[in-house]
Amino acid sequence: MPGAAGDPLAVASRVAARLGEIDGVVAVVLGGSRASGSADEFSDIDLGLYYRSSRAPSVAAIDALARELDDRHETGLVTALGEWGPWVNGGSWLRIEGWRVDLLYRDIERVADVIEDCRDGRVTCDYYLGHPHGFHNHIYLAEVSACRPLFDPNHALAALKILVSRYPPAMKEALIEKYLFDARFMLDLARAPATRGDVFEVAGCLFRVVAALVQVLFAINERYFLNEKGALGSIAGFPRAPRQFVRQAVSLLARPGETPRRLELSVRTAGQLVEAVRTTAAAEGLPGGQPPQ
Repeated sequence: MPGAAGDPLAVASRVAARLGEIDGVVAVVLGGSRASGSADEFSDIDLGLYYRSSRAPSVAAIDALARELDDRHETGLVTALGEWGPWVNGGSWLRIEGWRVDLLYRDIERVADVIEDCRDGRVTCDYYLGHPHGFHNHIYLAEVSACRPLFDPNHALAALKILVSRYPPAMKEALIEKYLFDARFMLDLARAPATRGDVFEVAGCLFRVVAALVQVLFAINERYFLNEKGALGSIAGFPRAPRQFVRQAVSLLARPGETPRRLELSVRTAGQLVEAVRTTAAAEGLPGGQPPQ
């Protein structure tokens, strides 16, 4: 980041070591683009702080450390555990040595339970701020798979990484079936408002259709889905995806239309995308959802 000092990975390691000194901190990991190697000079440093709810760390201790390390040296920089809801447990937006450092809490016991749910094919999606399509429970698997442990003295994260080293077959099947169904359901839901010229409802339905198809294609290709950022564009590099899917989806979302005629055309285009993805799944011998009756 322009104006920041030092190596961001060295900064991350130093912060992780200090966090690891706090009683109750099980592990600290590097996530996001810094972990994947796709970071640029503007990228944040994303750190995940894992704890056990049965022996949670002191928020006051985390806040005191944040005050010490943050360039502003203010109090109240971190949230309480669970303050941001059940999935993104809380955390802080810090600025350390000029770098933006995002600290996110994770209850490792819940993460382990969710991994088992997904390995058994139990997948969910909840409405959540910061995630346009919602927070998918399998994001936890993506985070564990992608992260780089910086502090993990008892190998708690290492054990979870072993569990997600192979894309779970039951999760793959469940995601394909669920989101093909969702895509076709939302497609059908868009037809009537399109004839009325209801841009608001149709645009929302079209986004949900494409977002569901993104989930299907990630699952077909056994790629963990981390978040919506860059997800659609990355499909262009997948070995199993309809030709021109990304281009057509981008065009659809960019210009859904303002008139009934144009909206109806967009719904038909979305239907072609759904059918193309369904055909891709069928070619792999994978299950597909059925439209609502």
